[in-house]
Formats: sequence, C-alpha cells, structure tokens
Amino acid sequence: QVQLVESGGGLVQPGGSLRLACAASGISVSLNSMAWYRQAPGKQRELVARIFTGVSTYYTDSVKDRFTISRDNAKNTVYLQMNSLKPEDTAVYYCYVFYGGYWGQGTQVTVSS
Repeated sequence: QVQLVESGGGLVQPGGSLRLACAASGISVSLNSMAWYRQAPGKQRELVARIFTGVSTYYTDSVKDRFTISRDNAKNTVYLQMNSLKPEDTAVYYCYVFYGGYWGQGTQVTVSS
C-alpha cells in the first residue's frame, strides 16, 4: 500500500523559508517521478515542482529560483525547499507520485505578516 505523508508546513513571514518533506512508503522515491502540487482557496490545484527519475527537475514559473525539489533515497523522502516566500505562495501543498496517481494528505503553508 502506497502512503505519502507530508510535513513541514506552517506560518511564515514574507521573505522567510520552509522545507516540506514527503515521506513515502510502499514505493521507492528513487525509482519514481514525484511532484509537489498546491491548492489555494478558490483555485485549482497546480503543479509546483517535479523531480523525474534521475536528476531532471521542473518548476512552474512563479517558483523558479525560489523553490528546490530534491529527494533523499536513504530516507525515501522527497523535499521542497521554499525560500523568499510570498503571500501568494499560501496554499495547501500536496505530494504526488505519478505511477499509480497517489496523493498525500497535504500540509498547509501560510505566508503572512
């Protein structure tokens, strides 16, 4: 059974940083393409960042040069390092694995002064 458990969300001031973690079980993050999505109130869920098998990554334009997706194969965990956070980054962030289409439960990120 595949499980994705996110952590690391919270309240942060504009310009601050957070690191989200997605701990996976039932799959190997090193063998799968993984992603972070987010959904703000009243908006559609959007792809934020993706890490392919290997080293390739993808970022949506609004987070390029601020966010970094990575994985730790030994911990079977995918991370999203978020720097220079803006109020418009406020959303629930979800971890996703493309093979099988599994979602985590989400973690709330709020950027506010």
